[in-house]
Amino acid sequence: MLDPRAGHRPTIVYRPIRPSDLEVLEQIHAALFPVRYEREFFFNVVNGHGIISWAAVDISRPDGRNDELIGFVTMRIMPAKESEIEHLLRYNASRNDQILVYILTLGVVERYRNLGIATSLVQEVIKYSSSIPNCRAVYLHVIAYNQPAINFYKKMLFKLVRRLPKFYYIQGQHYDSYLFVYYVNGGQSPCSPLEIMAAVAAYFRGFFRMLSAKLWRNGEKNLPRWSKCKETSSLLVTQNKRFLGPENAKC
Repeated sequence: MLDPRAGHRPTIVYRPIRPSDLEVLEQIHAALFPVRYEREFFFNVVNGHGIISWAAVDISRPDGRNDELIGFVTMRIMPAKESEIEHLLRYNASRNDQILVYILTLGVVERYRNLGIATSLVQEVIKYSSSIPNCRAVYLHVIAYNQPAINFYKKMLFKLVRRLPKFYYIQGQHYDSYLFVYYVNGGQSPCSPLEIMAAVAAYFRGFFRMLSAKLWRNGEKNLPRWSKCKETSSLLVTQNKRFLGPENAKC
């Protein structure tokens, strides 16, 4: 984290990741993540082979390294029908061109944290995804013990939709994962099972109330007038004995 007393006010700009970023990108990943990525992954990132990325750099660094990565986000596009969240989307199932954006990695070096860099990088992902008409969501996984990341994505209005047991296997140990989704272009989730059950129950309650009222009105129509008056007066007297006088029993 930058020390405000040091007098350096960073000027952060964002650009695509380039082949010249390869070494620093590997170093930052190794420092930030418990998962080890293959060399091929980094080659694909810097060369844009199936992976889209943005870098954050501080162009005002006093040490002259003003084009060196201090933050990044990597992501890839995938067909919605091949994803694990297909059933959580609302889209036209007859179309085969629906896509999703999956965030692979997001990181900021420690001394540049709490400056809004990660927020800006994710906003770039959301803006990019929203600009693709057939994109329906941005999604990602967070290891269950990473509470700062969980809080961050909640703050960014990502929806926590599922906990996945033993999703990660790191150094001989299993860890759960949380699945987060940010819906774009009308791809919002349909109701959860609980919401569906509540809606169905409310519908049937309303239906039976309407049916009961209709049957009651039909029953009233079939009664003689004197019978209806007698029954109504009797009901009122039963419920309000202290307030009804002889005049209330009249038709």
